[in-house]
Amino acid sequence: MKLFPWLIFGGASGVGRALVKKGLQQERPMIALVRNSRQAEELRNLGLTVIAGDALDPQSVRTACLAAGPHARIISTLGSAEADYTGNRLIIDTAEQCDLRHMLLVTSIGCGDSWPSLSARARQVFGQAVREKSLAESWLQSSRLNGCILRPGGLRDGAATGQSIRVQGQAHGVITREDVADHITQLVDDEAAYGQIYAVIDPGLTMAVKP
Repeated sequence: MKLFPWLIFGGASGVGRALVKKGLQQERPMIALVRNSRQAEELRNLGLTVIAGDALDPQSVRTACLAAGPHARIISTLGSAEADYTGNRLIIDTAEQCDLRHMLLVTSIGCGDSWPSLSARARQVFGQAVREKSLAESWLQSSRLNGCILRPGGLRDGAATGQSIRVQGQAHGVITREDVADHITQLVDDEAAYGQIYAVIDPGLTMAVKP
């Protein structure tokens, strides 16, 4: 299977940083847009091409897309309140303008048609973020990009267990960030994954810590 370059938004921490480790193991070409100067320098030292800028800044996003080139696979793990929809929308729109064609968007269980899987408590605490992520999903699905959507359960730190599963349909549970990165790595080069929505959980884990 051909290893396409990765254009990563959100690679400085969390799932995105775990994904960078997977890419380094594969000797994958990677381009990342990073706002924090210290984190940007860390990624440069690892061998990534780093664009200094913000995912909410049109020029920064355009520079990153042009640097990656049309064959790159975009991976967005953005998770801030401002970027969940606004940032991802800008990425999608800019990618279209720059002739990129593939994007894997990481959101969360509860988005889109999985909203009924959230408890009343979860809707109260995380509902606004989930709705913003749902808007990003819809923007990707209605764009010209080939989109793959990955909805992790509650995220937790720790080593990958290797026991997590992908589900198409309703799901509820938690998963390590490392395992989410593994699923991204498995899906991103697979043409059959685009146009699909997957939930990812680890049935052996029970302690939810973050959506």
